[in-house]
Amino acid sequence: MPRSGRHFVQYSSALFDIPATPLVSVEGSGSGFPVHRIFCVGRNYVAHAQEMGNEVDREAPFYFTKPASAIVLSGATIAYPPGTKDCHHEVELVVAMGKPAFRVPVEEALGCVYGYAVGIDLTRRDLQQAAKDKQRPWDLGKAFENSAMIGALTPAERFGAPADQAIRLSINGTTRQEATLRELVWSVPEIISHLSRYYHLLPGDLIYTGTPAGVGPIAEGDLIECSIEGLSPFSVTIGPAE
Repeated sequence: MPRSGRHFVQYSSALFDIPATPLVSVEGSGSGFPVHRIFCVGRNYVAHAQEMGNEVDREAPFYFTKPASAIVLSGATIAYPPGTKDCHHEVELVVAMGKPAFRVPVEEALGCVYGYAVGIDLTRRDLQQAAKDKQRPWDLGKAFENSAMIGALTPAERFGAPADQAIRLSINGTTRQEATLRELVWSVPEIISHLSRYYHLLPGDLIYTGTPAGVGPIAEGDLIECSIEGLSPFSVTIGPAE
């Protein structure tokens, strides 16, 4: 377990309530998977990096984060995100950690996985690009409410290992993104092993592993559907902006 280094004072009451920990449904289970942290891998498909005018860093993967409060479950209707005129969809394989992992070897990494799901990383592309232009962090473009979508989790023993399963996303019945998990630049075991050098990964952590080519804008009224072979499909409807 990580060394906390924090000192907690006991209080008789809290000043106010905060939202409960998000729970993700698990196929075949009456229990929910509590979300602790969300890590996301950038530029993990060559074709996507190229369509964005970037190159893949083959020395090591890189990451950004989202708050657990960004979680959206399948079947929801969400408002078009505020502060943007160019919000993009990015379908991804999501890895759910089920055991602690710190400096875990690549060959042992999959043993720390609880399960997998299909997800969407929503991106306020205009805000992300503005931050890039000024060499600033991407938080406004990536870490916002309703930006981490996820379908029901399938336990790892039922899904197997990520291999050549197809990954797809469609909007209003038209396919926008399509690839296979074999096209990931950094595999799931490599990502877990590398990330665990810098964090004590814990049960409840989610890792969004990167998106294939074909990302593009969403609009009010869109029905977004995505799937990965062997996993529960996901759908979400984009409502009017607030």
